[in-house]
Amino acid sequence: MIYVVLLIIMLAMLYPFYYVLIVSFNRGADSLLGGVYLWPRSVTLENYKTFLADPKWFRAFLVTVSRTVLGTTLGVLFTCLVAYGLSHRNLLFSKFYFTVIIFAMYFSGGLIPYYVVLRSIGLLNTFGVYIIPSMLSTFFLLIAISFFREIPGELKESAHMDGASEFVVFFRIVLPVSMPLIATMSLFMGVGQWNSWLDSAYFVQSESLRTLTYRMMEIINKFNSPMDALAVANGSSSGVTSFSLQVTAMVVSIAPIVCIYPFLQKYFVQGIMLGSVKG
Repeated sequence: MIYVVLLIIMLAMLYPFYYVLIVSFNRGADSLLGGVYLWPRSVTLENYKTFLADPKWFRAFLVTVSRTVLGTTLGVLFTCLVAYGLSHRNLLFSKFYFTVIIFAMYFSGGLIPYYVVLRSIGLLNTFGVYIIPSMLSTFFLLIAISFFREIPGELKESAHMDGASEFVVFFRIVLPVSMPLIATMSLFMGVGQWNSWLDSAYFVQSESLRTLTYRMMEIINKFNSPMDALAVANGSSSGVTSFSLQVTAMVVSIAPIVCIYPFLQKYFVQGIMLGSVKG
């Protein structure tokens, strides 16, 4: 009974992904007629051709990839740098620093003060609004501090005796033995950057800086538009509808995460447990 229940739950969770996949390879006008459940009824690549041919979608895809790669890299690096400094037990004013971090993690000024701050430092309507505010994660900062404190102090002391600076110790000793932590942080920050759309909606006006998820929200809001009904009525050769573009965008946006996750999954549980249980 346990296996049967788990199998039902697994199918219930996987089928929506499978449905989105098969509909993306089906003519959009035909999909709106219903009856597509197990495989594409009218196989076509027009949805993907239309998606890739639209410069608006392609530009949004490039912006999303750029912010994910750069934002994740800088976020992991900067968070680890701050965490390494705070992990020293003899650090002066450490209690004050931790009080500020914990307070900032649980309380915020809200959307309007945040908008005012971004405007005052000139980040509105720039690519930097995707990168700079996310360079420090207070949640992973606390996990990284606990993780770094578990690294034997003898490793760092021996490096200091050989004349190594703090940066040399950090990049050549601390980071190489912190791969579980780095992989876990990269996964969470990368997924967060990839799926984020609120910053594109609230803090960006330039169409060239819109992200893929923002474009998906646009197409979702246009779902069941007159264009869809017209495509069904006229039986157009391509049959591309807003819904078919929507599911195609979903497949394109999910595919990179699905491909990367298996390579980081082996570090996932280990990194979370080492950073949160010990300390």
